[in-house]
Formats: sequence, C-alpha cells, structure tokens
Amino acid sequence: MRKIRNFLLILILSVSAYGVGNNLGKRNIQSQQIVTFSTTDREKAEQKGLDFSLFWEVWDRLNKYYLEKSSLEAQKMMYGAISGMVASLGDPYTVFLTPEQNKEAKNDLAGKFEGIGAQLGVKDKKIVIIAPLKNSPAEIAGLVPGDWIIKVDGKDTYNWTLPEAIGNIRGAKGSKVKLTIVRKEGEKGIDIDVLRDEIKVASVEREEIFADCRTGISRNNPTCEKKDSDCIGCFAVNYIKLTRFGEETNSDWTEKVNEVLLHKSRRGIRQYLGLILDVRNNPGGYLAGSVFIASEFIKDGTVVIQENSDGSKKNYQVNRQGRLTDERLVVLINKGSASASEIVAGALKIRRKIPLIGETSYGKGTIQEAQELKEGAGIHITTAKWLLPDNSNLNGNGIKPDIEVSNDENNQEADLQLEAAITTLFKNSL
Repeated sequence: MRKIRNFLLILILSVSAYGVGNNLGKRNIQSQQIVTFSTTDREKAEQKGLDFSLFWEVWDRLNKYYLEKSSLEAQKMMYGAISGMVASLGDPYTVFLTPEQNKEAKNDLAGKFEGIGAQLGVKDKKIVIIAPLKNSPAEIAGLVPGDWIIKVDGKDTYNWTLPEAIGNIRGAKGSKVKLTIVRKEGEKGIDIDVLRDEIKVASVEREEIFADCRTGISRNNPTCEKKDSDCIGCFAVNYIKLTRFGEETNSDWTEKVNEVLLHKSRRGIRQYLGLILDVRNNPGGYLAGSVFIASEFIKDGTVVIQENSDGSKKNYQVNRQGRLTDERLVVLINKGSASASEIVAGALKIRRKIPLIGETSYGKGTIQEAQELKEGAGIHITTAKWLLPDNSNLNGNGIKPDIEVSNDENNQEADLQLEAAITTLFKNSL
C-alpha cells in the first residue's frame, strides 16, 4: 500500500535508492548476498526495448576484478544503481529514499534530527545554503544564506544532488564536518568546521513587539516594557515566525493565533498596529499546510493552482473560516523562502494586496508526491507544478518584494527587514 502526500519542500534529507524485484533470476553476488529480478520486471524491460545484460556484465566484472572486495556491498550497489536512474532525470527533487533515509525525511518535517541545522538547495548544479536555522551549529559556525558549498570533507560537490549533499553533511551529534564555501563568484574557498548537534525546530514562533509610536522603527524599545501599564507612548505588534510546513504546523499555528487574538483583546494596549508574518528561510513542506495558513487571512477563493503534466489544473480554494481575514498585515520574505512559503506570500500579495518586504524569494514552483514503499523505503516524485492565483509561474524566478530590503551580513544584530516591516505597519495605520 502506498501513502501519498504532496510536498513542496526544498530540503530533502539523506537519500539514496532501494532494491528492485524478487523471486526469479537469482544471482550470487557474495557469499550470502542475493539480488533478484522478477519475471514481470524482465518483461517490462523487454517491452521498452531495454537490454539489462550490460548492467549485469558490469556488475559481474566489478565483483570479479575490483581490488577492494570489502567495498562490494550488493545492497549498496543496487541503491547506487537506482539512485543513478533517478538522477538521470535531472530533477534534484525527484529522489529515492532508503528506509533509514525515509525515516530521516519524516523526522525533519516533525522538526527533529541531528546535523548542522541548515536548509540546502541546488542551483546551477551547485549546493547552496538556503538558510541556517536560528541558533543552529551552521549559524554559530558563520554560514549565511547564499553560501555555495563546493566541498564537504574535501569531496567536490559539483553536480551533487540534494540527497548526496545531505547524506554527506548530516551526522551524529558531537561529530564535525568540514565545509568549503564560496560567498562570491571567483573568490577562494573558505574552510569552515561545523560541530553537528541535535536540531529541534519549532514550526511556529510568536513574539510581542513593542516600539516607540513616534518613530515606528524601534523593536522592543527599552522604554516599552512588556507590561501594559508601562507601554504608554508605544505601539504593539504581533510577530509570527513560520519556519516550515510540517507535521505539527497546523496545530502549532492554531495555538499561536489564539495567542494573537488574546493579545489583541487585552486592555491597556494603547495602540495595536497589526501582524508581521515572517516566512524568511522557510523551505516549504506540505502543500495542504500552505492552503491552511493562507486560509487564515483570505476569506474565499483560490489560494494556489496545481498544473499537472497533462495540462489539467486543480484549484485549491480557501478551506476554512479564517480568524485573521481583516488583520492589518505585512509579510517578510527572503532568498530562503521557498515553495510552500512562496505560495502563502504570493497568495496574500495577489488576493489581499498584502505588502511583501525583504528579498526576492527562492523560486521553487514544483510539487512532489511522497510515496511510501515496502520495507519503509520511499520515493519523492515531481508530479506537477503550482501557480499563483493569477496563473503566474515563479519557478526559478521567485517573488519580488514590494519593499526591497537587505540585511547587513556584517551586523547580525540588526534586522533591517523586520524594522522595515514595523515601519510599514506604522505608516499604514496613519
């Protein structure tokens, strides 16, 4: 039985491949290791005009002549063969997962894993840091969005798939990985050692921000304590950080919206300006999650359009009664905002004219089906692309912000994009 879910995730965790077939055509590979093909498998190959004799010839020659016999692991070789077949499609998001790797992928969407805590992507056949997670080993080591990883422990990463990159970068808590990164074209690579750790990521975070009403640009102004009685001359903003669209996102989101509504109803807040939705460095996740979040702010109509390979389209509509449909709102995006987060930002921009602030988003406009296979293995297959409500396709281009603001990489303490969002809410309230 296969279980299918739509994914829009830019980060796919450890991926390789999975063996094929059983019962007939047994071949002895090592003393107790057997790889088999069924009659049906062979018939399918023959119908497509394929001759697997070359495959088996290479297989046999490796086992006969290869120097390091200990490296001839039949299952690993089969995984590699299937991985190569999938990689031949040229799509870094269509991948095969071994049982262990499939489990890791699910753990990521649940917000728990061990590694360096960085979201990765592939551009121009190069591995790129989409974003380090907050307080992660990657951030502590100094990695920043846009860093190209050209080597991992001395191994060249050019033309690697995401699974290859993640499989080599991931590792047990307490171990180290050496990343060679380049920040600008033509620059010499920089070696950075990253100490792996357990990564726990909350999918939704909320904060109350108080600032000076006279300027509208000071976050948590020292004169504005987080007590209503001390907040004379200050305004209040709800800030929600959405880090991914995973297993717990919908329930976490509902909890935080309850807090937003409670905050708005509290007496003593002299001025409430609205809400900042931050999807910066959000790599995506479940398609259904993006519709759920967007439906909080949009009263009705289309959120996103799915276009299938045969040209047919499916409209995903607002699917519930949102509680923030009249909320004054701005959205923060950057080059680490991808897929599901781009759906939410794009839908709010088009359907409600909500201003987007920050940098042009990543531009991932494809949908993957996550299919469960026997023995715990899985495969993610690109089956469709998605379009914004105005039928625009952002794949490879991203969404441009209405107000373009870049943070200063040399001053990590200042969040200029967030300050711009506060200022925009302040001006829109006048």
